[in-house]
Amino acid sequence: PYIPGMVEEMKEKGFAYVDQGALVVDVKEENDTKEIPPCMLLKSDGASLYTTTDLATIVERMKLFNPDEILYVVDKRQELHFIQVFRCARKTGLVKDDTKLSFLGFGTMNGKDGKPFKTREGGVMRLETLIKDINEEMFTKIVENRSVKDKDAKETAEIVGLSAIKYGDLSNQATKDYIFDIDRFTSFEGNTGPYILYTIVRIKSILHKYHDLGKSAEGAVITSAHSESEKNLMLEISKFNAVIDGAFADTAPHKICSYIYDLANAFNSFYHETKIMSEEDETQKASFIQLLKLTKKVLETCIDLLGFSAPDRM
Repeated sequence: PYIPGMVEEMKEKGFAYVDQGALVVDVKEENDTKEIPPCMLLKSDGASLYTTTDLATIVERMKLFNPDEILYVVDKRQELHFIQVFRCARKTGLVKDDTKLSFLGFGTMNGKDGKPFKTREGGVMRLETLIKDINEEMFTKIVENRSVKDKDAKETAEIVGLSAIKYGDLSNQATKDYIFDIDRFTSFEGNTGPYILYTIVRIKSILHKYHDLGKSAEGAVITSAHSESEKNLMLEISKFNAVIDGAFADTAPHKICSYIYDLANAFNSFYHETKIMSEEDETQKASFIQLLKLTKKVLETCIDLLGFSAPDRM
């Protein structure tokens, strides 16, 4: 509904003109190193294009939300299209001078053969099919582990399956193509979503055991590190603020994935080298517990930002 009024206004202000039957707006600039074609608003038969609807959507967003920034996460091959759209929106005053228009181009998700991901039958992979395949794979692994009661296995598989898909996708730098390998992405080892969740579940299990003994570490402080692995864990935790700031500034979720993989590795090294529950010094044990709580809080905050959560058992 915003298209007719927008087009009329662009004509009235002298921005839009007819060229070879089509209605266009010039968007090239003096310092362009490559040719930027005019932005086409209407075809010669009066039909609108993606350009028209994208511009009208900007009109709608400015009217309804008046945002500071509009971020487009679209196939990187659409970059020229968005250069035209953004320039046209600025030139014609659809956005305010300080409204940021950003394009984050993403690469292709490919199968093991390096070609765009397809179904077993060779058709385009639908998201619902991908989710179903991942959930089935996770369910099989969880049942084999016998770590979760049968009635809970399906729900746990869905939680872990979602982590496998989201982490597998977001751990890759957005602009790069990548191989979507179900076997690798659903693995409980390596740089995967299930590995991150397995680490959180491990921490939850230790905390449950501690509380089941009727103990509480409330008010306890984290003492200075007693081992190299404990020190490394503390140092990884301390990077949290800088990592989140950097990921936000660069619109780069893969930086959060990289960070929590390092953090999970640091925790697991500490866990394997430290007798947490059998520590006889209660002050020291309470310090370990507080360090575990902090590790869990950072990991859970990060996976929440990435769009998934951890089960209680795996």
